[in-house]
Amino acid sequence: MLVVWIALWSVALILCLADPRSSVNRTLSAVALFGGAGALAATLDNVFIPYLQVNHPHQRVEDILYTLQAGSSLACNYGLPYSFLLFAMAYNPSNMTSKTQRIIQLALLIPIVLCVLFTPPYNEYRPISHSIVVWWAVPYIVAGTYFVLSRKSRHFSLSHSHWIICLAVLPPVLFAMAMNYILPSFGKLNMWKYNVWAVLIAVAVFLIGLFTYGFLGLRIFIDRRRLDSTLRAVTSGTAILHHAIKNDVGKMRLFTEKMKAYAESTNQPELLEDIRVVQSASHHIQDMISRVHRRTEDLEIQPREVELGSLLRETVKGHEPSMGKIKLHFTVAGGWRCRLDPAQVGEALNNVISNAIEAMGGEGNLFVSLREGKKELTVEVRDTGAGMDKAQSSRAFEPFYTTKSGKEANFGLGLPYAYYVMRKHGGSLHIRSKPGIGTRVYFIFSKKSVGAVKVPKLENALVEGGAGHG
Repeated sequence: MLVVWIALWSVALILCLADPRSSVNRTLSAVALFGGAGALAATLDNVFIPYLQVNHPHQRVEDILYTLQAGSSLACNYGLPYSFLLFAMAYNPSNMTSKTQRIIQLALLIPIVLCVLFTPPYNEYRPISHSIVVWWAVPYIVAGTYFVLSRKSRHFSLSHSHWIICLAVLPPVLFAMAMNYILPSFGKLNMWKYNVWAVLIAVAVFLIGLFTYGFLGLRIFIDRRRLDSTLRAVTSGTAILHHAIKNDVGKMRLFTEKMKAYAESTNQPELLEDIRVVQSASHHIQDMISRVHRRTEDLEIQPREVELGSLLRETVKGHEPSMGKIKLHFTVAGGWRCRLDPAQVGEALNNVISNAIEAMGGEGNLFVSLREGKKELTVEVRDTGAGMDKAQSSRAFEPFYTTKSGKEANFGLGLPYAYYVMRKHGGSLHIRSKPGIGTRVYFIFSKKSVGAVKVPKLENALVEGGAGHG
């Protein structure tokens, strides 16, 4: 139980540190905390208190540890069902107001308060009155399980996270429901000892999910920190490089102009041609480093009110001449006015759409859509190109990484730039790709962050297009 206690409280700490403002993270952290409290009670009972009695007997310390054991046991038995139901309600939220939610949370505490006040106090043999607690603890856990399973993943790209959560959270909680409440209510006590394996397997699933697909945004949180740090380093480095090369190229231009004048005055056509080659190279160097610098410099967002569907439509229209035989499928939920920087968002969309067109080599299907959710607007760009494997897609947002070999003008900065633009707008960018199937890129705008408002006259406008180009 010592390992279970450490593992569960470590998970609780990770969840809290990752995003303390998230109600989902906080409530699931409470589930792990209360579950770990039960393991702590068992550890105190089986390890610490016996060791103290044999090696360093001290009645006052023993009394303190016994009180801690009793408190931990009660916290686990009463807190686990309650915190799990709160987690489920936060994970699959309804449209209730925050005031209504607080009232429900307080109402759910009533059975716990009544059990504490009117059932026999804790003892080592029967820590709680199982025959009474089972009547509210089991419904809490069953209701919570239903809420979790009935949640629909907002985005196809994030569906893995939902199933990892189901596998990591539901089995140990349901197992604990049987071992801590149902079986003891029939007289089979101390069945909680069998929770160990269920918990350890769940922690293993949690860790695998965290580093493979992400868990409640933790993988996204880690990747975002890494990418932000990389982008800051690239921004700083390219700024210094741009300044240094700009100065040196300026000197090259100055002296080549003098050499050019001398070659013209002395009628040396061969020298003049060599000087022109050097001048052309210097202009090319300046142009290349300027383009890199523009893509990596710190973005200054200049938001204004924009109809997102119109911006998307205009952006796609600019790519139609280059589509060749690519068939466009355009579906936009219209009427959403948002405060954003149309130049930066438009350029980010341009980058992704250009990548999609290039990936299909002039033939295939390009799907562009704008969908609305409860709290976000999602722009999806999907192609039927060659796609990327897992290793390639995991590096897609890294600056200067590109799968387009032989493309001199490609710096691998399109997706990092789009990622940075979305971060500046309080949104996020996700990518999902499979070799031979294609790539999906999701621009997810938080309605709150961009002040999204649906224009009444376009309330139910839906623009759908399918156009063949060739």
